[in-house]
Amino acid sequence: MKSPQHLFLFTAAPIVASAYTLHHQQRHPSFAVHNTHPYPQQRSSSRSLYRTDVDPSTLDVLTTSITNSLSDISNKIASRGKQEETHSSESSSSSSLFPAAGGVTLRQAEVEHGMPWKNSVDPKAYADDDDDLLYMKFWEWQMDFMEENLTDLQIVSCTNEDGTDFSHNINKEKKARIVNVCATSKEYRKIRMTYYDAGDNTQVFNAVWYPDPEYNLPVLGIDLLAFNRKKYLAIVDFQPIHDEEKDHSNTYEHLLKPIKEKYDSLKGRMSSKFYDETQHFSEQMLFARFDDEDIVSRDLFPAFKSYVKTHLNLIRSTERRPEDVDMVLSKIKAYDTYSAERDPATGLFAAMYGKEWAEDFVHDFLFSMSVRAEEGATPPANPFMGGGGPPRQGGGNPHAPQQQQPRP
Repeated sequence: MKSPQHLFLFTAAPIVASAYTLHHQQRHPSFAVHNTHPYPQQRSSSRSLYRTDVDPSTLDVLTTSITNSLSDISNKIASRGKQEETHSSESSSSSSLFPAAGGVTLRQAEVEHGMPWKNSVDPKAYADDDDDLLYMKFWEWQMDFMEENLTDLQIVSCTNEDGTDFSHNINKEKKARIVNVCATSKEYRKIRMTYYDAGDNTQVFNAVWYPDPEYNLPVLGIDLLAFNRKKYLAIVDFQPIHDEEKDHSNTYEHLLKPIKEKYDSLKGRMSSKFYDETQHFSEQMLFARFDDEDIVSRDLFPAFKSYVKTHLNLIRSTERRPEDVDMVLSKIKAYDTYSAERDPATGLFAAMYGKEWAEDFVHDFLFSMSVRAEEGATPPANPFMGGGGPPRQGGGNPHAPQQQQPRP
């Protein structure tokens, strides 16, 4: 591939021939490379350069101006190339995130697979119910909130390095589909959203908001599930990346407590039988198991919106600390690895879309900074998603497997 300097050799002649026009042309790093009409429309000034009666000093001034302009443009392109190379290296080492090709917008990514869906993939699902996609309003509200409130919002590709596209998958035989969108902004390194629709069997909305690593702050985690429209599970939390709240740049539980106090239905506690709830869960986590669907709209939806707004406000009130980036990314790596090893959805996705797809999805998309075990991920037992029935009564950690799978 030719260097920027070589490219300018091929474009310099026509630019010299139109020196006056170039001198007044708005300078842009890609001008000489991408302009499909390198010759100006007005050619009188360029022809005058070859007249014998032109003052030599004028030509010297114009030539000097051109030389300086080309040097300036070349330096800008070289600088931009180094920045892109650095960004690519950082993205690869931190999370394998990269912008989607073609400048895809948030709305374009959303509608690519028909989102927001209006009806379930299963035509038998709640034929008499207009609300067969229970959590779609959470998806729609979050999309609107991101678009209206985040700075420099960009879509991130859902394709991993092996070329697997995780943006959509469907099992027509089992009537189950999944859609994913991933974005980045100045406030957040990564925001991923997932909607899983399996008709009257399972409805899931999941989202995780990772702050930019210059903010030493908790991750916002959202997990909302419905089983047979009889049993419901909800978790919304500022998930700490440190063992102690005080080790974050700002404390935050005092911001969440007044919100949680409004909703008695969301004050449940998960069992510690399989899970250490002090690790990556806060004291103000919204947690609920319930069988009254009215709670979704009455309590869960407004509480969810309040937690999302509060998380963004926390970021905006926190000073950036570039010196913390390496430390924060190491904590996120530990968080992702911990979560990937225990994600209860792995078994469901393996059953629906195959083990290889499920493992790659968990490690390359859901928790993209996780470290895989050498023998590969072992899907945990998953007794309540994807046809296994509702969660058992009496609590239990929503993210933990009911039975820990031994590793070789």
